[in-house]
Amino acid sequence: MITPYISHLTLHAIKAAIRAGGLILDIYNTEFTTTYKEDNSPLTTADSAAHNSIAGDLMDTDFPILSEEGKEIPWEVRRQWHYFWLVDPLDGTKEFINRNGEFTVNIALIAADSPVIGVIFVPVSGMLYFANTEIGSYSLDCSLNLFNPLINSLDILIEKSYKLPLPEQQEQFTILASRSHLTKETSAVIERILQIYPESTIINAGSSLKFCRLAEGNAHFYPRFSPTMEWDTAAGHAIAVNAGIEVKKLPGPGSLKYNKEYLVNPWFVAHKTGLPDFTD
Repeated sequence: MITPYISHLTLHAIKAAIRAGGLILDIYNTEFTTTYKEDNSPLTTADSAAHNSIAGDLMDTDFPILSEEGKEIPWEVRRQWHYFWLVDPLDGTKEFINRNGEFTVNIALIAADSPVIGVIFVPVSGMLYFANTEIGSYSLDCSLNLFNPLINSLDILIEKSYKLPLPEQQEQFTILASRSHLTKETSAVIERILQIYPESTIINAGSSLKFCRLAEGNAHFYPRFSPTMEWDTAAGHAIAVNAGIEVKKLPGPGSLKYNKEYLVNPWFVAHKTGLPDFTD
């Protein structure tokens, strides 16, 4: 049985993600404005609109919100949080600007240092992924009008969704990594994998979509040897681990932790249970 409060918070995050995704899609189909932050990363009107929408929706839960597009919150304040929302309102701004469709809305609820709820919505395809520690992980194709914003029961939503991993899974060994932007560490891991699985396929996708492919069972291994931020991974982390995927920080042991003083993640690998991490 699902704890009513966890159920309520999960459904609340799902509705917030889908609402923000609708705003993003409206802007995506128009001429939008792009500016640049101090670190030279792009910021669009869609990032800001999605952040404001999600912050407004999640404010009702009384948990603090840490968002990529929100104001910087000092460690002295954050270290006192036990529960908080970790949000990337538009993960894949460069993909949004390039109009390739591979961008997502990411919302996670963190308890202490681990994600207990994860929601990812893909505005262009309409795919929704959601998970919590009590129900496991699910996917729903909202482009088929299977999600009704008036749904007020997570149980009803689960009835319309697919449990992850999916029954029909990718059999050919599939690695989630970019061929064009490989670090030497990633290349070394891929070489080790190819020695054992020489017919492996390498697929590139946005960070959160990589976690979703793993959770579906449509990929086997995701090595990440380049920087990510906590909001890039938290929702996908929750969806992956609740579908039986292992997420291990490097160097190990242990998994990724959240609400650290510095919000940059260490390197990590994510893979199906039972596989070696290929990093030795």
